[in-house]
Amino acid sequence: MPAHGDSSAASSRRMNSRSEVAGPAPVLWRRYLELTKPRIVALITFTALVGTLLASPGWPPVRAVLWGTLGIALAAACAAIINHVLDRRIDAQMSRTRSRPLPRGELTERNALLFAAVLGTLAMVLLTVLVNPLTALLTFFSLIGYAVVYTAWLKRATSQNIVIGGAAGAAPPVLGWAAVTNTIAPHAVLLFLVIFVWTPPHFWSLAIARKDEYARAGIPMLPVTHGVEHTRLQILLYAVLLVGVTVLPFVIGMSGPIYLIAALALGARFLYYAWHLKFRPRPELPMRLFRYSINYLMWLFAALLLDHYLPAARLLALLRV
Repeated sequence: MPAHGDSSAASSRRMNSRSEVAGPAPVLWRRYLELTKPRIVALITFTALVGTLLASPGWPPVRAVLWGTLGIALAAACAAIINHVLDRRIDAQMSRTRSRPLPRGELTERNALLFAAVLGTLAMVLLTVLVNPLTALLTFFSLIGYAVVYTAWLKRATSQNIVIGGAAGAAPPVLGWAAVTNTIAPHAVLLFLVIFVWTPPHFWSLAIARKDEYARAGIPMLPVTHGVEHTRLQILLYAVLLVGVTVLPFVIGMSGPIYLIAALALGARFLYYAWHLKFRPRPELPMRLFRYSINYLMWLFAALLLDHYLPAARLLALLRV
């Protein structure tokens, strides 16, 4: 029978072994940063910034760019934290999300909500005082739409959750535009429409890949309620619609040929994935489409910026040189 000291030493070695396997626990600030979903917030902030820059023929006011972008980013981070809190039990049941700070018990719900409150309050103060009340109001409604209406209700209520709830995620370009003009302009609404149509095929491709996990968690995503085959068809139809919608900025004169070429090239690849997902499905295709759709939206909005600041005539002159 081993002595007490030997038992403690053996126990210590086992704990160290487990620690080495699991890896070191993240420092506290990284846990809080993870709650904000930084990659998603970065994409949201970028689309808002594009709206801000496109709202002015030249360079928009620095105040609107700086404080508007920061306020929108903080509000998006606040919404992400609330999403973490409301989805903590679902996250614990899914392999993709079970390592988040709340399911792992690395942070308490109370601390997460306090963090969200600080970010949300700061966002509203910045936007109201340093930008304009319209941007603050629209940002607030967008925050509530995603964090409460979508996460707490729609996500669990209907298979069309992401279609209806996508309106909140599509708002950032409108917010950025309003930060400069203090209005809701038709061109900004068109940018909203692009993201609104992009959202369902983006999320449904992930839902196909994680169908069993969503089913176990009781989330009525489209592949769970209507089957994978029906979801593939919907993705293809939305992809066709998306290509049509992304051509509209050129049709109405909002953008030029640089953007049109980029939109058609990016859309063709989106259609390629959606077509193969429907008619030549392979296990890896849903996640390929999901990952591509993120890059697709980023490059599409980058093309809008390039076209805005580098007109076709100037580009042709540069190419001749």
